[in-house]
Amino acid sequence: MSVQLPPQFVQRMQDLLGDEFQAFMDSYEQSPRAGLRVNTLKISNEQFKEKSPFELRSIPWCPTGYYVDAASRPGKHPYYYAGLYYIQEPSAMSPVEALDVQPGDRVLDLCAAPGGKSTQIAAALQGQGLLVTNDLSAERTRALAKNMELYGVRNAVILNESPDTIATRFGGFFDKILVDAPCSGEGMFRKDDDAARQWLNHSVERCSIMQRDILQTVATMLAPGGRIVYSTCTFAPEENERSIAVFLDQHPDFSVTLPAHAEHFRPGRSEWAHQVEQEIQQGDTVLSAIAAEGYTPLSEKSIAQTERTVRLWPHLLEGEGHYIAVLDHQAVRDPEYVPAEPPLIATSYKERPQRHTASRPDQRTDKKAERRADRIEGRNLTESRGQSSKSSRTTSSSRTPVPEEIEPLQLWKEFSGQELNGEWNTQNMITFGQNLYRAPIDENRLQGLKVIRPGWYLGSCKNGRFTPGHALAAALMPAEARRRINLSADSPEAISYLKGETLSVPAERIECDEHVSPRGYVLVCIDGCSAGWGKWQQGDTLKNEYPAGWRWI
Repeated sequence: MSVQLPPQFVQRMQDLLGDEFQAFMDSYEQSPRAGLRVNTLKISNEQFKEKSPFELRSIPWCPTGYYVDAASRPGKHPYYYAGLYYIQEPSAMSPVEALDVQPGDRVLDLCAAPGGKSTQIAAALQGQGLLVTNDLSAERTRALAKNMELYGVRNAVILNESPDTIATRFGGFFDKILVDAPCSGEGMFRKDDDAARQWLNHSVERCSIMQRDILQTVATMLAPGGRIVYSTCTFAPEENERSIAVFLDQHPDFSVTLPAHAEHFRPGRSEWAHQVEQEIQQGDTVLSAIAAEGYTPLSEKSIAQTERTVRLWPHLLEGEGHYIAVLDHQAVRDPEYVPAEPPLIATSYKERPQRHTASRPDQRTDKKAERRADRIEGRNLTESRGQSSKSSRTTSSSRTPVPEEIEPLQLWKEFSGQELNGEWNTQNMITFGQNLYRAPIDENRLQGLKVIRPGWYLGSCKNGRFTPGHALAAALMPAEARRRINLSADSPEAISYLKGETLSVPAERIECDEHVSPRGYVLVCIDGCSAGWGKWQQGDTLKNEYPAGWRWI
């Protein structure tokens, strides 16, 4: 067996599974399944199937998910760099399907890094509504921010905060909340050797307490009639069925709903929650801390509801181990519901910027500097250390702005008017230092939070000039740019561009709108999908603007 499983884990699974145990153990002799999920923000499912360079086999529980042969190396194809799909473990696609996100929803992905489930939520939103995606680890938010930008997400805010702090600004706000909870990671042992080695460090006891507290907090952020999806990648009933039963006893206004595609999964094991309860009562359990802090027996009603949760077993499907519980608030969902506004905070804002991969692509920087996050602590979102009112707030409002505040918006107006098609108003614009964003939410919600990205990154303003960001290009449809060039994924040119090389391109290859010169910013597309910027210059030169930290290696 290639995976060295902890002996305590093996013994517990044998006790739980009985006759199924040998089939479960045999699954560790098999290789993990590779999967990808189509990014429908950039390409339709049908279009991707027509042009896919890989042999695809549908994943039953995700309409846009496919099994692929890992040997085909989907991470080394130009389509990956153009954000046409996300490489994702097949079972990990199931929680977002259970969340049933609809365009226009307000959604929170609480434990989001590296961003696979957030990009899946964003695709379901189709640019409408709001996604707040968060991770408590400042280091992990770097990957989260990159993936949200690569996949062309326009309507997301990225935070680096604790659940309790987010709740102070988003009480009763979200229609849907995903809690992909921190857990002991037992379901990932086959896929990740390190998860097995670190198992004892991520104790079931500690994770159970953390999960209970997270669920308590997220319930306060849910709008009436909303939905919480709780998921883990562990087999431990203490972290699964029992965690849900505890929540239901404390929140009788919630009930468990069978998730979408449940026919492909096994039901939750309510008898295991009973067994854990007996162990607690007898003092024979890993949950000694729970028993010590004041134990209250769980109700039969709550335990019984866990039979409507689901488990994904590696010996019964082509994927890793997962657990999913859909928790629906029983109030009638009111489409006219408006969340209460949080209180204003009057403290000053000090910018502590995370390095922006697009505007400052060189990632060989001091690690401490990279882990710093933007903290918004006051109404003025852009007053940063060492800066004056020249970087003041640029959101549209009824008050008359001072001349210095007009400059970033004016630069954006000039750029969008010259380089882009369509209506590009200046509502909800925010500057962080030199960087300009379009926020999908009122800025007051973000006060007092560590904000990594307050919205869609458009570019930077410096020395009276606007420089478009990679995130702007990645989210554009080709028709939104006034200059375009299309590279074939099969051509050496596409690889050269993704490596950051300058291309020799004659003017007639630049697709320009009427009365537009080929000289200027060009949206570089790969098989008709946006990949990044180039800048065409006289002499048939396309200067490469693809970020250095993202390039093909």
